[in-house]
Amino acid sequence: ISGYSLVVQARDSGTPPLSSSVTVNVDISDVNDNSPVFTPANYTAVIQENKPVGTSILQLVVTDKDSFHNGPPFTFTILTGNEEEEFTLDPNGVLRSAVIFKHMVSTEYVLCVQAKDSGKPQQVSHTYVQVRVIEESIHKPTAIPLEIFIVTMEDDFPGGVIGKIHATDQDVYDVLTYTLKSEQKSLFKVNSHDGKIIALGGLDNGKYILNVSVSDGRFQVPIDVVVHVEQLLQEMLQNTVTIRFENVSPEDFVGLHMHGFRRTLRNAVLSQKQDSLHIISIQPVAGSSQLDMLFAVQMHSGGFYKPAFLIQKLTNARRHLENVIRISAILEKNCSRLDCQEQHCEQSLSIDSHSLMTYSTARISFVCPRFYRNVRCMC
Repeated sequence: ISGYSLVVQARDSGTPPLSSSVTVNVDISDVNDNSPVFTPANYTAVIQENKPVGTSILQLVVTDKDSFHNGPPFTFTILTGNEEEEFTLDPNGVLRSAVIFKHMVSTEYVLCVQAKDSGKPQQVSHTYVQVRVIEESIHKPTAIPLEIFIVTMEDDFPGGVIGKIHATDQDVYDVLTYTLKSEQKSLFKVNSHDGKIIALGGLDNGKYILNVSVSDGRFQVPIDVVVHVEQLLQEMLQNTVTIRFENVSPEDFVGLHMHGFRRTLRNAVLSQKQDSLHIISIQPVAGSSQLDMLFAVQMHSGGFYKPAFLIQKLTNARRHLENVIRISAILEKNCSRLDCQEQHCEQSLSIDSHSLMTYSTARISFVCPRFYRNVRCMC
């Protein structure tokens, strides 16, 4: 307990008695009676041979139960095991290599490390660090090619995470890092540690081929990453049709069904080969396992087919479409919750271009805006 706060009252013997109170604060000053504590108590680490001088091997973690002026900053010292000065230990407790290790020279080092706190008198504790030197990488990393589809409103792409590169390495202790060629960093970024791809704002319509590579420190492997950006037109939203799927997650649809269903859907609804199918968005139906896919079809001449025409084609081809994935409903209007009776049901669709949904799998990523469907009864 670092302190007490007492309220003391004095009362006299008069009639009536009078009194007053005062607060007395008692602070308990800390004595440096706790030694630093290593977590865990002892350490094991590995380093591959031929790693450059200064390679980080281990981060020491130390805590102290004393107050802050009797605890950190800690002073770290290697007491034994570093007679040839193969290691350095920085003030933050990071153990680094001071030489280029060779597996044939030595396979193991045991260091005794001391941590000293900042109290007076100082308290110390010790830990042992076992460092194994392993052979350098013999396997190249392997990475899965990634194709990313981004759907956004005209000139209104806010940016964000659009996918993730999946890479592996058969060398157990290899640490993979990802890089992007510098000339593309004005539009995209790649997280060097986890391979997440970030698009910056303002992407134009078109196709982008990213020069991404993954490295294990010895081998560097290129990764095929292609980004397709499609900008929506306002006219599309007035001519959309929704297909509702049963029991499918967005990620499963993107990874397992989207390519096949797009091809089957094109065959079903396109009147001419030059017509264009636009998948605008996919979005889970709240409170269910259903999934809505919003699409429109643009004529070669530039206009869009009306929803009633598309629904007729979809109804005729529904059996073929369900060979790919089970369809729950084909929606032009979604007025099932309204009883409009003799009135007309009107539906409006709005797109939130700043609320992007990213559905990412190992091979395909689909980024689309969130949409809202509003329905009302009209006279």
